[in-house]
Amino acid sequence: MQINYSDQPVITGKKSIFLAGPTPRGENQISWRKKACEILEKLNFDGVVYVPEYSTWHPKEDYTDQALWERMALTEATVITFWVPRSLPDMAGFTTNVEFGYWLPTKKVIYGRPDHAPKTKYLDWLYELDYNKKPINDLEKLLQEAIKMVDDRIENESKKNTNAILCGN
Repeated sequence: MQINYSDQPVITGKKSIFLAGPTPRGENQISWRKKACEILEKLNFDGVVYVPEYSTWHPKEDYTDQALWERMALTEATVITFWVPRSLPDMAGFTTNVEFGYWLPTKKVIYGRPDHAPKTKYLDWLYELDYNKKPINDLEKLLQEAIKMVDDRIENESKKNTNAILCGN
C-alpha cells in the first residue's frame, strides 16, 4: 500500500482509493484517516490511498493547492470512499457535501457514516436513490467493500479492454 498525501505529487496510473470526508481543523483533533489507513494496511490493500491531508497531519496551509490536488486525486481514484463522521461544530464537512454530490454520478463512490453522525439524511437519501444501497455504518466494513469495488472496477476495465482488442477496436 502506498499513501499519497496532499503535500506530495498525485500518483497516477495505479488502482486507488480516495479517502473523502470531513477533515479535522484543530491541532488537537486526530484524523479518522489515520485509522482508515491502518485498516487498509491490515486488509492488505495493495494500491494507492489518496489522503487529502498533509503527511505531517497538520492543517492545510494553501487552499488553492489543496483543492487542485484533491481534484486531480479524485479524478484519478478508482474508488472514492466517503466516510462522514460529521460532528458539529468542529468537523462539519461542508465541502464533503459538495464533493459527494459532484462525484456521486461517476458511480465510483462508496459511502458510509457512523449511526450518530448528524445531518446526513440527505446524503443517505441520495446514495440510496443513485446506488440502491444503504450507507455502511462501520469504517472497517466500508473499507472492505471499497477494496472489493476497486477490484471489480479493475476487472471490468480489463474485460472491456480485452473485448475491444478482440473486436479490433
